Amino acid sequence: MQNTQSYSKPGYKTFDLIITAMLTALVFLSTFFLNIKLPITANGGLVHLGTAMLFIAAILFGPKKAALAGAIGMGLFDIAGGWALWAPITVVARALQGYIVGKIAWSNGRKGNSIALNLTATIVSFPFMSAVYYIGEGFLYGNWIAPAASIPGDLVQNVIGVIIAIPACVALKKVPYFNR
Repeated sequence: MQNTQSYSKPGYKTFDLIITAMLTALVFLSTFFLNIKLPITANGGLVHLGTAMLFIAAILFGPKKAALAGAIGMGLFDIAGGWALWAPITVVARALQGYIVGKIAWSNGRKGNSIALNLTATIVSFPFMSAVYYIGEGFLYGNWIAPAASIPGDLVQNVIGVIIAIPACVALKKVPYFNR
C-alpha cells in the first residue's frame, strides 16, 4: 500500500516558489518606488503602494504567500531604504497582516471571491499591523506615548491600500487564471 500523502504534482512546489518570489518582488518594488513620507512627526509614517500589493497578494493567492511576500518584500525595503532598524518590526507586522487578510479572504473555500469578505479582511488587519508597529516603536524609543503619532499614517496607508486593492482584485478576478 502506497502512502499518497507525501506525493504532489510535479513542479507544483516550484511554481509556488516562483509565484511567492514574484509577489515578494512586486511588494518590494511597490514599496520602494511608490512612496511618500508623511510630514506628521519625525517618524510619522510612510505611505506606499506596497500595502495595496500586499492586499492583492493575500486576496488572489492566500495567506501563506501573502505573509511571505509582505514580510520579505517590505522587510527588504526597510533595509534598502535606510530604515533597517524597522526591518524586524516590519517583517512581523506585514507577515501578520498578509496572513490575516489571506486567511479571511480565503475562508470557507472562497479563495478571495467575496468582495465584502475581502473588504472586511483588509479592515480587520489594520489594528494588528498598527499594534505591531506601535509596540515596536515603543520598545525602540522607550516611550509609549510617541508611537501614537504614527497611527494616522498607518491608517492613511491602509485606506489607500484598500482603495487600490479591492477594485484591482475585482478586475483581476475576471482573468481566467484566478477563477480556477
